Amino acid sequence: MVYNVGEKNSIANQFLYELRHINLQQDAMRFKINMERLGQIMAFEISKKLDYKQVVFDTPLASHEANVLDMYPVLITVLRAGLPFFQGFSHYFDKSPCGFIGAYRKEGEKEISINLDYIAAPPLHDKELILIDPMLATGKSFVKSIETLSRNGTPRHLHVASLVATPEGIQHIQNEIKTPLTIWTFAIDEKLNERYYIVPGLGDAGDLSFGEKM
Repeated sequence: MVYNVGEKNSIANQFLYELRHINLQQDAMRFKINMERLGQIMAFEISKKLDYKQVVFDTPLASHEANVLDMYPVLITVLRAGLPFFQGFSHYFDKSPCGFIGAYRKEGEKEISINLDYIAAPPLHDKELILIDPMLATGKSFVKSIETLSRNGTPRHLHVASLVATPEGIQHIQNEIKTPLTIWTFAIDEKLNERYYIVPGLGDAGDLSFGEKM
């Protein structure tokens, strides 16, 4: 299942426009804030697909019933580009266990290869897992991250959360991942170019967030 949140008009489209615009994105603070805002919006959308339970509690005036999350999802993001996007999720899922992955792609070869140098993650067995990375390009970093995380257990459902995705990346993940899977994005872009960058994309989210201008 693939959900393209940007297909319907909302304020999310304004924030993504500002992330993409070559002049507006030079403001690193605005860039980070917009990533965080989009993280909050996507967290809200994903929350609709999670399991809930009914609880009875006391207000100052009476007993009342409410549907609350049965279990908070585990949040895992890829350093460093995913940090502002992840922050938006953590505002909504404030009781979630969290993990972090240090991943980078090795370039200059015919095929892109992905290296993972650091992983810190909580137990994942039978959990709802949200894997957060702004750019779903080839999909290889997502697949390698998920394969490596499997040593912490098999989640009941995996949510892949990106700002921008490509058809190639989506297809690669769907082909390789056997865990029940939902892919979330705000835009499915045209293609990957010869350097495996997303077109039209938005540039390097890590550099734009943390001050190294493209």
